[in-house]
Amino acid sequence: MREDLELYSLADTLFYEAPSRWDTAESTFELTGGEVPEGWVRGGNSDWCMFRPADVELPAQGWKVHISATPEGSSRVLEQVSRYCFEAGVAFKFLRTRRLVTAYSLKYAPRSASGKLLTLYPVDDAQLETAVKALSEALDGERGPYVLTDLRIGEGPVFVRYGGFAVKHCFTSDGEQVLAIENPDGALVPDDRRPFFTTPEWVSAPDFLEPHLRARTGRSAELGYRITEALHFSNGGGVYLARRESDDAEVVLKEARPLAGLDNGGRDAITRLEHEVRALRALEGIAGVPRVHEVVNVWEHRFAVLDRVPGRTLQAWGALHHPLVGPQESPGARRDYAERAVRVLRRVTELVERVHERGVVFGDLHPANVLVDDEDRVGLVDFENASHVGDQQRQRMGYAGFTDPEARGAEVDRQALGVLALWLFLPLTSLNALSPGKASDLLAAVEEHFTVPDDVRTLILDRFSTPAPAPAVAAAPAVRFTDEPGRRSARESLAAAIRATATPDRDDRLFPGDVQGFLNGGTDFAFGAAGVLWALRTTGHEIAPEHVSWLAEHADRSAGRPGFFDGAHGTAHVLDLLGHHERAAELIDLAAPHVASTQDMSLFSGLAGVGLNHLHLAVRDPAQLARALEIADRVAEAVDGGRSHGIDTAGRIGLRDAGTRGGLLRGWSGPALLFLRCFEVTKRREHLDLAVRALHRDLDLCVTRPDGTLQVDGGFRTLPYLDVGSAGIGLVAEEVLRHVPDDRLSTSAPGLLHSCRSTLVVQSGLFAGRAGLLATLARCSPGGPLPEPVVAHLSVLHWHALGYHGHLAFPGEGNFRLSMDFATGNAGVLATLASLDDPVEFLPFLKPLPTPENQRNPLPESNS
Repeated sequence: MREDLELYSLADTLFYEAPSRWDTAESTFELTGGEVPEGWVRGGNSDWCMFRPADVELPAQGWKVHISATPEGSSRVLEQVSRYCFEAGVAFKFLRTRRLVTAYSLKYAPRSASGKLLTLYPVDDAQLETAVKALSEALDGERGPYVLTDLRIGEGPVFVRYGGFAVKHCFTSDGEQVLAIENPDGALVPDDRRPFFTTPEWVSAPDFLEPHLRARTGRSAELGYRITEALHFSNGGGVYLARRESDDAEVVLKEARPLAGLDNGGRDAITRLEHEVRALRALEGIAGVPRVHEVVNVWEHRFAVLDRVPGRTLQAWGALHHPLVGPQESPGARRDYAERAVRVLRRVTELVERVHERGVVFGDLHPANVLVDDEDRVGLVDFENASHVGDQQRQRMGYAGFTDPEARGAEVDRQALGVLALWLFLPLTSLNALSPGKASDLLAAVEEHFTVPDDVRTLILDRFSTPAPAPAVAAAPAVRFTDEPGRRSARESLAAAIRATATPDRDDRLFPGDVQGFLNGGTDFAFGAAGVLWALRTTGHEIAPEHVSWLAEHADRSAGRPGFFDGAHGTAHVLDLLGHHERAAELIDLAAPHVASTQDMSLFSGLAGVGLNHLHLAVRDPAQLARALEIADRVAEAVDGGRSHGIDTAGRIGLRDAGTRGGLLRGWSGPALLFLRCFEVTKRREHLDLAVRALHRDLDLCVTRPDGTLQVDGGFRTLPYLDVGSAGIGLVAEEVLRHVPDDRLSTSAPGLLHSCRSTLVVQSGLFAGRAGLLATLARCSPGGPLPEPVVAHLSVLHWHALGYHGHLAFPGEGNFRLSMDFATGNAGVLATLASLDDPVEFLPFLKPLPTPENQRNPLPESNS
């Protein structure tokens, strides 16, 4: 689960929503309103309120002070600290509400912001020292979560670190954009925000911090275990594989941080770990339940030392064995899988019953907490939410779709077993959290592909609660995606849902979509208003004038990011199409310095997208062609250079190896598309050769799977998608092969496109879901009726579909909330369906561009 999804799921059960809207009037701190003290300026954003002395200009970077607090103590701490800051003239910001303090302390809140109530911005070391000493004394006895990036002052809630005051960005050696500070030479370098205290190499800590640095070093204690692998992180701590130093025995360490990682009952990680240890000791001796070796305290952190339960998570087991994943399903494979799935389900049921016999309710049964070994033996992990059967406790925390607010005691586990039974056959059960009635549709889909034993079917039917669905979300309208009239009806319904969710009165977003839309200002192409308006225009639907005005008025928010799908050029592209030519040109000029400095080569956020947009604009403004070709030259140097640019080595996603980012949007296939379009305009053979070389770099990032598909190596998984994955590579390879033969591309293309065929796809969206796969297959097929693989995708598209006030709606990432955006939701599905029947493209730049007026006579072909 992305660490920001929980934070943006608090305020609304239907759409991802800004955490600031998870609010009540009584939760808001008084200081956010009322009169501003004389000589002070108030500002900030939806989460943070900022106060600054009017006559003080803050430095761009320096030592900052963080004050942490618990939700219960936040009002008291804010009052004390703000009083000091107003008297001492120290600029500061604070979270606007007590609810936000809670939100940023939850188990899956971003760890980098955990527990912070206030940030102070001293203008120099003298002001820093005075503030730290005064607040340490004033807040003596107050408690707050440890700020992971900082140095703690004494034992209280005061912390310091050196970092940026103003928001600046730079690029790492691999081309990743990160927050930045300036080094002594004036160059921007990464502002290190890893979860431990560090300082830039040229910065010396003020002398008064030396005792706290020594105390920090002295706190390091011997754990007695050597950590070998991190398995999981949350705001409450981590889970690690380790070796005991005394005998080299392999164990699992479960870490808990005090006052952090709150659940919805307000319990912190330490409290839950203590609770889990008691439950596990009550269950000792049950096969499949980890045994507790000991509990170790290291400084404030607590570690439970547990047996390692063998096997992989049921999530990983399903991805490995499910017969509907990939192109080579068969009745025999479905039958064999059904037998294994039922066997696993019955073993989990038996294990849960043994737990109940000891008087314990597991309380958090879902696929990530079930382990399965190679012999299909099962185990359970994560007993934080366990309770006593007799307490008849409701579930405190749970995975979307696996909870029932009415279930109590042992019924909590039995309810989850019914969901698990359905999940094993069709892992789309998180949709039930959005629409409880969806379970019957999913069961019908299961029975189309599997023979389900009567007792398992009964378990599913009996254990799904069937309350009246929420008024806004219910079953999807009756539409058929496999025939052209049905698709046209679906397109009208999708557009109606988009219009119904528009909020032009809001400042932070126009259409609900992915969490990233809030972080990008609500205007961008992938997750914001620009992409939705492009999809409506491209598919022939009316666009409200107030929606165009909203985008034009808020467009400058994109200026700091030059890219097409996440920044200025995508927003400008849509404004230009909608007739706001001058506004688009202004935005491109604002973004020009960032274009000049970027080392990102991708279509999504880098130079490939920028260059393609300049080519598009050159059709009307031939002067743009020179800019496009200049950018193409920069991308050419990167293609022929040895650097990753964040593509060949993507680093890590959370704890796991993220492998690579090969593909159309974030890989080398985006640059290949730029070179192809340059060739079509200039007729320079060098551009065509560059397109081939760029595609070869993406092919270097692919692996051949046992099913014969060629997919991008994503580290812990392989990826077939349009964004990162083989679909995008295959799409551009087919385009390039129309212009030039290449043995490697010709040999690879079938395997790349074969990877797009899979009955089971968890998400429906365009960038990383079913819509992108079927759109790719359709575009790479010869003309005529839709090919069978496309029809196969369309025949199961309804698995993902829901209804919003009677209109067709699709969920976004994780299937946890509905989305209207282009990358993950309705707008992308709308563009996909239109591309199957009308002469439109489902992505910008897929169609060859007209030649600019001053290039009607082709340039001479290069001799290179």
